Amino acid sequence: MKKFNIKNTPLYSFLIVVALIQIYPLIYLFFFSLKSNSEIFGGNVAGLPTNWLWSNYKSIFSNSDMPTYFFNSTVVTVISILLVIFLGGTVGYAIERMRWRYSKLVLTIFLLGIMIPAQSSLLPLFMNLSHFNITDSYQALILPYVSFGLPISIYIFTGFYESIPYEMEESGCLEGCSIFQIYSYIIMPMVKPAIATIAIFTYRNVWNELLFAVTFITKKAYKTVPVGLMSLRGRYSTKWGPIGAALLIAVLPSLILYFILSKQVQESMTSGAIKG
Repeated sequence: MKKFNIKNTPLYSFLIVVALIQIYPLIYLFFFSLKSNSEIFGGNVAGLPTNWLWSNYKSIFSNSDMPTYFFNSTVVTVISILLVIFLGGTVGYAIERMRWRYSKLVLTIFLLGIMIPAQSSLLPLFMNLSHFNITDSYQALILPYVSFGLPISIYIFTGFYESIPYEMEESGCLEGCSIFQIYSYIIMPMVKPAIATIAIFTYRNVWNELLFAVTFITKKAYKTVPVGLMSLRGRYSTKWGPIGAALLIAVLPSLILYFILSKQVQESMTSGAIKG
């Protein structure tokens, strides 16, 4: 076991302060979600709740459509992540590992997509989705999300593929593996940090996205969490405690995903630093 070094006390103290600053908004939101309007506007905004209203969480699931919104966000996010990883991984592999004449040109064309702001494509996307009659559907969100997620996915995958020795594939060929088996059983296990990083990037961009969701979706049956949170605000009065509860619940999947994939993300950052 590593012994504590007194010389590191200032560093540890600083890191503890930074950690508390980072976690304070979540603590504040948790206390906020358990308060009534009278308590929030009565001066007790940042303190502990006088009456712990756990009913605010119950009302989110019983008196609103938030369960539907959470389900829709989960479906759209999971499918988008899987498609971005699958398409980005296969395209990146074809560009980086299969040597052909225009591979660098194709990579450049894909990477140009990183420079295109989503806002500038809003009208063309809406017109095309309306033309094909797929607005108010999961596809109306999944297709744009995957399209905008592919450039960064391909970029990350190609960077990792470049660091893998070609001898790994050659040994697979000698063992009689097909190209699919080489990719699935040799290459993919070696790029798990890249997969974790792309999953978190895609999750963050899809789960929190509002512009496309509020533009392409008008039916309540397909609305996602960000749009649903907007609808919780009443026309004449608003119960802020349940809104705080919904916000906290919406944040929890992000924390859980990062805790699950944090090791792979750290490995991704470390390998990128070593390569650089």
